[in-house]
Amino acid sequence: MFPFLIFISVLIIQRLLELVIARRNEKWMKEQGGVEFGMKHYQFIVLMHSMFFVVLLFEKITFSREFSAFWPLLAAVFVCAQLIRVWAISSLGRFWNTKIIVLPNVEVVRRGPYRFIKHPNYLVVSIELLVVPLMFGAYITACLFTILNILMLSIRIPAEEKALRELTEYEGSFASCNRFLPKLLNKYDN
Repeated sequence: MFPFLIFISVLIIQRLLELVIARRNEKWMKEQGGVEFGMKHYQFIVLMHSMFFVVLLFEKITFSREFSAFWPLLAAVFVCAQLIRVWAISSLGRFWNTKIIVLPNVEVVRRGPYRFIKHPNYLVVSIELLVVPLMFGAYITACLFTILNILMLSIRIPAEEKALRELTEYEGSFASCNRFLPKLLNKYDN
């Protein structure tokens, strides 16, 4: 149980640090004329991510779940996801946020993982919500929050893409990218 509590504590601290970064970036973006979108659904995203930790702890403690036999593989996937997260956040710099805030007429970031896919951070979150519970044998949490995340992203991503289309050259910038998986080879590319 001790390794689980340490792991979850580190993950919670990471999330809190990300919120500090997001707040700082939000302040800067709004000072530059940034426009916020998706305010109605944002509270549900916060609730879902908060409840993830509560449900994971509850399942782990209540059902005395053990480490998965595949935990080394799952841990490796988790670490790779964290590297992509850091890459995505650092690539966006001051434009990274947990909210949908868009600066009008600013060039869309196309460096880092954004060269390959439109939404690397959502991919990372999706991986985490599945892999972290599986690592600790919390299969109910893995299933429940994977489904909730799919529902949430079905609202969040269209709202974000609509905001970017309205205020930037998003469509032209990302015409060659998929949302989550990189295009390996397109027969029409030169």
